[in-house]
Parts: sequence; structure tokens; C-alpha cells
Amino acid sequence: MTRLTRTPRQTRGPGEAGATPMNGTTPAPGTAAGMTPAPGSTPVPVLARVAGSADRHGLDYVLPLRWDGDEGLEELTAYLRELSRQARVIVVDGSRDELFDRHAERWRGLVTHVRPDPGLRFANGKVNGVTTGLRLARAQHVVIADDDVRYEPAALAGMDALLAGADLVRPQNHFDPLPWHARWDTARTLLNRALGADYPGTFGVRRSFFWAMGGYDGDVLFENLELIRTVRARGGVEYHAPGLYVRRLPPDVSRFWSQRVRQAYDDLAQPARLAVFLSVLPAAAAGLARRRFGTLAVAAGLAVGLAEAGRRRAGGRRVFPWTASLFAPVWVLERATCAWLAVGAALGGGVPYAGRRLRRAAHSVRSLRRRPEPLGPGRGGFTW
Repeated sequence: MTRLTRTPRQTRGPGEAGATPMNGTTPAPGTAAGMTPAPGSTPVPVLARVAGSADRHGLDYVLPLRWDGDEGLEELTAYLRELSRQARVIVVDGSRDELFDRHAERWRGLVTHVRPDPGLRFANGKVNGVTTGLRLARAQHVVIADDDVRYEPAALAGMDALLAGADLVRPQNHFDPLPWHARWDTARTLLNRALGADYPGTFGVRRSFFWAMGGYDGDVLFENLELIRTVRARGGVEYHAPGLYVRRLPPDVSRFWSQRVRQAYDDLAQPARLAVFLSVLPAAAAGLARRRFGTLAVAAGLAVGLAEAGRRRAGGRRVFPWTASLFAPVWVLERATCAWLAVGAALGGGVPYAGRRLRRAAHSVRSLRRRPEPLGPGRGGFTW
């Protein structure tokens, strides 16, 4: 349930040879299947490589990490071992000392394993990790990914190719495996796809442009939206690839429940979206009071139909099961309830996050355009 806006202008990062405006260009023949421009996005030429043949020295992978336990260490280590054959991997690890030391031992010679830069003081620790990783990256094309994201070689090659003509690439995550709560949350993804673009746990960024725009503010909760809006505010080229599918591991059930209000808090950065969800419960209550059950059933059917439209977009039926569309009315009611709880949290000083309270979800593009760049070292900003 989001809206994709066109980037204000098309530019390349400074110092890039052959940088030219992208107006009027179209994807070259041979574009990877499903990697089509979203409505309103800027088409970019794709200098496609053979799937799975990403240049080891042409792509860096930044993984910000902060674990409280090592239950997934074996699986993550196996993934990093495969990943390191495709890209140079930088793990920025904010875990406590004993976990950090264990990770260092397991990953020695496999990845670049470092602590977040102590000079970075953002409230959102993930942004400290991302910024540290971008400082250490050497390649022009960099993948940023959460610790539950799992790239296949073809997806890495597709991301690398798309970054040839964009400053920010947004692929599409999908859960695999799919327990019931992952299907529930997939309904959110499908509705987002139907009405615009989803917010993945991974991006591709052009390192020189990230440097030129001064990084992004990490004193917000919805750091992914903050990155997207900062790229737009600085005139970057954003490319939405709804058919570039990247697997994501689902959270366990306890974490799923713990994320409900925090995810709803993100909508405070999107007032129109928030207003829609705040209206759902009063409208449903009025319908029940007046015994308009048919109207409520039609509304539920529309939610399912909209989710199904998102599932069918850009070949989504390959990765999204039809049963996820049936969860759309449930997810809408969940978000409608949590939207009110999120407003209450905002009035109470913000939502708890990593032992702190974050009040702001994300800045508007307008406010980011007015902000001087870079952010500056006094706020933990991106400096070189």
C-alpha cells in the first residue's frame, strides 16, 4: 500500500566516466526476466551479465549484523561461504563481545569482519553498520542486505547489471520457507506490489552516489524509506525491480508478533497511508453496528483481489502462494489496529528500539532537499 514517485532528476555520482542523463532510455534486450520498470520509475539500460557470473571484484556485499544469540550461526556461515565466491563480503558486527569473537573465529579468511565505526552515533544501529560497510567497500556496486536475506548467484548478477544504470535498486523479497505467519506478512507485500512498490530488506547502491549524497540519517525508525527518500532528494536514479526476487528467511513467531506495532509505526512517515488505516476500524465497527455484513464481505473480497493482483505482477506466482492473498483482510485489520497503537506510541515519545525510543519514522523528501549535505560528523554522518 505504497506509492512509487519518480526521482526528481537523473544523475550519476561524481567522477564517473561517461555519466549521461538517462531520460528516454529503455532496458536493453536481454534484460533478466521480470526486471521491468515499475510505473513511474525511470527505465535504465541493463548491461546484462551471464547469470551467476558476477565479477568478484566488481560487487561488494555489506551485511549489518547485531545478534543476541547464535542459533543461526551455522546456516549463516554456510551462506557467507557461498556468497564470498560471488562478491567481497563485509560483515559489520555490532553483537556483544563474546558473540563477536566467535563470529571472528568462524569467518576468518572468509569475509571482512569489523565492528561498527565508534564515531557513528545514529540511534538506529543498522545505519551505523551500513555506513561503516560503505566506507570499507571498494567496488562501485554494493549490495546492502539484512542478515535474513539470501541471494542466489543469478539475483546477485541481476543486481550488479541493474546498478550499471541506477544509483539505487529495489529488488523484491519473498519468504521461503512459508509458515503461517510468513504467509500473513506476505499479504502486506502483495498489497504493496499491487499499489506501488514493496520495501525490501536489501538494496543495491552505487557507492560513489552514496558518498556524494552524504549518506542518510540513522536517527529514524524506517531507515529503508529514509535511504530511498534521500536518494530521491539528492537527484539519484532509483530503479524498482519487482521481478528481481531475493529469498528471505521468515522470523520466528515471537519476533513476528513483536514487530507488529513497530512496523505500523513506519506509516507515520506516510500520512495518507496512515489515515487510511486509522479509518478502517471505525468503518468496520459502523458496518457491524448497522449489520451491513454484505458490505464488509465485499471489502474483504476487494482486499483479497488486490493482493492477488500484486501476486500476479512481474511473475510473482513463481514465489508467492495463492494462499497468501487470502490473508489480506486479516493483515489489513492487524495494521488498522496497530496503527492506533503506533499513534499512541508517538504521543508517548516514540517506539522502543534497541533500548531507546525513536520518535521519527522517516523524513519527507521535501525536508531532505532543504537539509545541507552531508549530514556531518557531529551527527554521525557519512564522511571520508
